[in-house]
Formats: sequence, C-alpha cells, structure tokens
Amino acid sequence: MAKTKIQVGLEIGTSKTCFIVGEVRPDTAVKILGIGSTRSVGVRKGEIYDYSLAASCVKDALAQAEDVSEVEIGSVFLSVTGAHIQGTNHRGTFRIPEGEETVTPEHIEEARNIARNPPMPEGNVQIHPILRHYMLDGLDQPSPPVGLFGTTIEADFHVIHGIANRIHNSIKLVREMPLEIDDVVFAPIAAAQMALDRTHRSQGALVIDIGAGTTDYALYLDGAIIASGCIPVGGEHVTNDIHLVTGLPFSKAEKLKIMEGNASPDPAHSVGKARLVDENGFAEVEVNRSILNEVIRQRLEETLRLINARLPEGAIRKLGAGVFLTGGTSQMRGFDSLAAETFGRSIFRPETSELSGSQASFRDPQFSTAIGLIRYAQIMEAEKSPPPGALRRLVGSFWPFSR
Repeated sequence: MAKTKIQVGLEIGTSKTCFIVGEVRPDTAVKILGIGSTRSVGVRKGEIYDYSLAASCVKDALAQAEDVSEVEIGSVFLSVTGAHIQGTNHRGTFRIPEGEETVTPEHIEEARNIARNPPMPEGNVQIHPILRHYMLDGLDQPSPPVGLFGTTIEADFHVIHGIANRIHNSIKLVREMPLEIDDVVFAPIAAAQMALDRTHRSQGALVIDIGAGTTDYALYLDGAIIASGCIPVGGEHVTNDIHLVTGLPFSKAEKLKIMEGNASPDPAHSVGKARLVDENGFAEVEVNRSILNEVIRQRLEETLRLINARLPEGAIRKLGAGVFLTGGTSQMRGFDSLAAETFGRSIFRPETSELSGSQASFRDPQFSTAIGLIRYAQIMEAEKSPPPGALRRLVGSFWPFSR
C-alpha cells in the first residue's frame, strides 16, 4: 500500500490568506483534509505592506485549518508572488577537456552550475532554478547524456528570481508563527502543477492565474517551462475601474461586478440595465450594462495583452494544448470568451478529478495556487529531489535562526 504523507500549502494573497492541508500519496491521489481561509489585510498586489496585520491573518487561517483538519501544522510550502519576480532562461556551456572523450557526471554538473546562475539585479535572490533540457554538440538530449561521445555539453535552465527583501518578509512572517518552511514556490509554478499534466506541457500550454491583485502566468513548450512572471493587476483593479466610472462605493462596485458583469466581447451580453436590489427587492443600483461590461472587458483584455507581450515571439501559435484559466477572477462570466478572442486558442478551466475531500470549496478556482502547492509537495516527495540549496539560499541569507 502506498505511503501517505500530510502536506500543507500556504498562500498569502491580496484578497485571502489560505492554508490547505492535504493527505498525499505517490500515486497522484490527494485527499484535502481541511482549508483555513481568511480575508487578507496588510497585503497589496501579492506583497506584504503591513506586517502585523498580515501576521494576524496568517494566525487566524492557521487556527482554522488546524481545527477543520484536526492536524497540528508544523511546516508549509509557501507561495510567493509580486511584479518584482521574473523568470529568465539561461544556458550553461561546458567544453569537455581534451583527452576526455565521453560525458561524465562531473561535466554535466559543470554545465548545470553555469546555467543556474545567470546574472541577476543586485538584491535579487533565486527562487527556482528549473532544468529545461540538455544539449550535446547542438543536439537536444532528453536526459543527462552521460557516457556519450561529445565535445560540448549544454544545460538550459529557467531561473526564477525576485527582490530578496520582499520574499524574506513572507518567510520571516511564517517562521515567526512559528512554522518551518518546506519550500518557497512562485505562485504560477504551483498553479501549473494543478492545471497541467505531462501531455499538456508537451503539447504547449499557458497557465494564467488571475487573482484579486495579481495575474501570474507560466508558459510550457515541448515539455519544459519557457516563460513565467507576474502582472500587478487583478480583479480588484476591475472593481476600482467600475467604482471610478459609476461613482459607486467600492463594495457595491464589487457586488455589481460579480453578480451582473460579463467580460464577453459578444454585444448580446451588454443589452439593458444591470441592477442590484436591496433586501426588499427594490432596485438599489442601476447601471447601463453596456458601460459595466465595457469597463470590465477593457481592463481584463489589457491584462491578457500584457501577458501576451511578455511571451516569446510566436509562442502562442505553439500552444497545442491551449490556455488554462484559473484563480478567483477567472470565474468572471465571459472571461473565457474574451481570452479565446485575445489568444486565438482553445480555453480550458483545470479540473481536479484526482482530488477528494469533505470540503467541496477546494474545487473553487480561487484555491488553485494553494492546491498546486500540495501537488508540488507531492512531486517533490516522489522525486526526492528539491532544487539544490534553493531554500537554504532564501532562508539562510537573512534569517540567523534558520535550522
């Protein structure tokens, strides 16, 4: 019988702070034991700006998760995001010394070390050095070409890095709970674990995780990640646009967006009036639906085009598996139609068929990153190969009491 292990994901997001406790097995089955979620305060665009308020939210969500799951949480996989985090592709080239005809593990490691250490802005730290593929004398190699004849070995890495102080704020907060950190994971990498399988990655897929304050993305081609990043725009910006155009209070603008808004480019969805009613059934708010939907559509379309502009040229044409939408704001009516028109590709919403649990809420797209952290933990456990020294570099570079 396959051994099970308890893993916990923690997302400190713009709109919510969320713990998810999962029981995982190497056979890909995951049982969600509990969710602890509270509205975030002290977080803006995925980054902490008020430490004490954010810490209070984490404490509340932690207590809730432990109570529901009946698990005493000691460590977590922590997601991070923010516009300062970026992914870059970097190649390491190592020429095999004269007299050594075949590739050895030492040659491979030399190329890897060069590839996973690209130039970075001062003050940045690595989050993920992700191996993409190897090349031997210009030919792609699906696995380390140890034992093959050659003269030049190359390793390609996708290295994700961000401003150290901003990442350390989240790490410090979690460790003062006190909780250990199993790993730090860039949010779209986590979401991709939930959204994509091996076939999707091989065929080419783009994951877009659009939350309240940020929109994260990860692009996979030929089975490997090729681009990732964060746009500091999300559902709250749509709400603020509605607030500015209509003059409605922010809370009512948010309610109108959720209950009546539609991002579809089809004009048939923008006829008549959008109304909110009070407890007695009387119209409390009335806005032309054409105005409401145009505001929503313009902001979301701009966000999608910003992502498109950051992708490698011609990448969209290679998306055989399509575009996968997740995150709380992805639930906006008509958003899939807008994405289809913008990218010209099939649009999908990830399914969670391999997940089970008594709380049905875990299937809500707003929990995709936290669920993805559980899947990431499962993969790391199965492979027993976390990125070498990644967490030690993140924690040890600032935290004197790291263990």
